[in-house]
Amino acid sequence: MLSIPQNSPHEARLVVALAALRRRIAAAADAAGRNVDGITLLAVSKGHPVEAVAAARTLGLNDFGENYVDEAVEKIRAFSDPAHAPRWHFIGRVQANKTRPIAAHFDWVHGVDRLKVAERLSAQRGHYQTSLNVCLQVNVAGEERKAGIAPSEAASLVAEVAQLPRLKLRGLMCMLPFGSSAADQADGFGSLRRLLDSLNRAGAGLDTLSMGMSADLEAAVEHGSTLLRIGTALFGERG
Repeated sequence: MLSIPQNSPHEARLVVALAALRRRIAAAADAAGRNVDGITLLAVSKGHPVEAVAAARTLGLNDFGENYVDEAVEKIRAFSDPAHAPRWHFIGRVQANKTRPIAAHFDWVHGVDRLKVAERLSAQRGHYQTSLNVCLQVNVAGEERKAGIAPSEAASLVAEVAQLPRLKLRGLMCMLPFGSSAADQADGFGSLRRLLDSLNRAGAGLDTLSMGMSADLEAAVEHGSTLLRIGTALFGERG
């Protein structure tokens, strides 16, 4: 595992930020009547140096999210010891020409919204590797230029992806428009939760709601998020 000096600038800043973030998550869970242990903090490390990831690992974080394949692969290779390697989540838009390195290097993919992409990930996942965990991205706000399937398309894509080998369909993911109001947050996150419940009543067996970021984590927790994608509140603004 990559090592960093004790009391590095990254670690010193992260200690304060992580403590504040964990208080926010715990308070949100308490307000929602939920067990905080059912909520995973996914540290969005895109745009931050590998030393920041190493510092976060020393503080107990184990899940890291990246958007850019080339940048991510460099970081992943820096943690070469499998006994200490974190779980890596690809949280960006999955381009068909980038599925091979994603399938090879990541543990989770959160932005699957096309059967073609899912088929390529399945075919390119190594048979020596564990199944690749995937979430389907849903465009809950109906934004024309945003990725994600319409909620009405979810059931058919779930059925198709669930049949692919080397993939394990875990749940649903969404991103709300920047600056969404409290009412829009409730509508968006609530609709994704209801969609997951509907799919599970039909036998989908999904267990993950990947929703909520630094600005809206409280609303996400209230509506059942099991995985929060947090970057700015943890690492600060990207350089």
